[in-house]
Amino acid sequence: MSLVIKNAVIVNADKMHKEPQDILIDKGLIVKIGKNVSSNAAKAIDAKGRLVMPGLIDMHIHLREPGREDKETIETGSRAAAKGGFTTVLCMPNTTPVIDNAMIVEAVLKEVKRVALVNVIPVGAITRGQNGEELTDMFELKQAGCMALSDDGKTVGNGRLMRLAMEYSQMAGLFLIEHCQDPDLWCKGVMNEGDVSTLLGLKGDPGISETVIVGRDIELARYLNARIHLAHMSLKRSVELIRFAKGQGIRVTAEACPHHFTLTDEAVKTFDTNTKVNPPLRTQEDVEAIKEGLNDGTIDCIVTDHAPHTAEEKEMDYDHAPYGMIGLETSVGLTITELVEKKVLSWTQMADRMSAAPARIVGLTDKGVIKEGADADITIIDPEKVWEVRKEDIVSKSKNSPFIGRKLKGAVAMTIYGGKITYQSS
Repeated sequence: MSLVIKNAVIVNADKMHKEPQDILIDKGLIVKIGKNVSSNAAKAIDAKGRLVMPGLIDMHIHLREPGREDKETIETGSRAAAKGGFTTVLCMPNTTPVIDNAMIVEAVLKEVKRVALVNVIPVGAITRGQNGEELTDMFELKQAGCMALSDDGKTVGNGRLMRLAMEYSQMAGLFLIEHCQDPDLWCKGVMNEGDVSTLLGLKGDPGISETVIVGRDIELARYLNARIHLAHMSLKRSVELIRFAKGQGIRVTAEACPHHFTLTDEAVKTFDTNTKVNPPLRTQEDVEAIKEGLNDGTIDCIVTDHAPHTAEEKEMDYDHAPYGMIGLETSVGLTITELVEKKVLSWTQMADRMSAAPARIVGLTDKGVIKEGADADITIIDPEKVWEVRKEDIVSKSKNSPFIGRKLKGAVAMTIYGGKITYQSS
């Protein structure tokens, strides 16, 4: 189907166009951008009063398939992604079985082709079974369709093994996404270690569990001149280390989640297990540092770490409930409400952190930008819409969100992936 988007205020990472333009889409590509574009397009979309951004890219989500389809599937997760404005997502390998060989990658991609509404790129594991003992066959995983590797949910604790992983991944043309949490320092803490954890009597995760691995991997990347991408940063000290590393020319990139620039450990006082995430919610000082890091580019991109769990699992006590919250459907609203409306990010910076920067990091050369010849992946946003997060409106298979009942400003009006409309608000 050919489409024409009329009256489009285009927001790219480098420029927000003041004058509305028309965007002609045909055969999955943007073929023409200009004033009063004439066409015989099958469908016209009026974007008056809306902002038109490159399709959003989430580098860090969990789809749970294969193995835990009771939590989420590729089909339901991709539907949530489309509703959230995302056109490309990278799914983490901590499934059952772990995505650590070509056969599982191929099975995932076969299901993606069959049911997915967005571009789903599987992330392979760094170590077999994510056990931190033996490296996977990285060349096999690359050939099967992976673009990155991670043991997300676990850290590669052995420094020598992480060094080898960096060396081999460079040769294979892959990059590593590191879950930064020293297991010996973490000791399975369920929230941030500090005054609030002491008050509540809950076991704390000290911030050094994160920063020790951040520092180690930065030093490995410096020594090897290798790339490293640091997942879901949560601490002021982590931001400081990354900022220093970038100033030294070290090839490090980093991401942060909306819950880490929105909530603090004070939220745990409710004992709502939907606030139990890994890494945990930190202090207000850390929240402000994450915002500053996003503003100045120290933190390259915003991800959701979308982690669905069943209601039965999350109804357990705080010590035993699983870590994680869903995030695909609230990311845009939280980013606009907490960052754009509060002048932390401009609209162009939002387009960068949620689309252009992830595209650069992953190597998606025809995505992350609205220009002639690029893939027709587009997110149309209503910047003024005020809405409430309601459980009954969530299309993810799981509903574990601490933001239910919260009012947000800014919403996805339409998602277009490969020239096809995959979501349209009512």
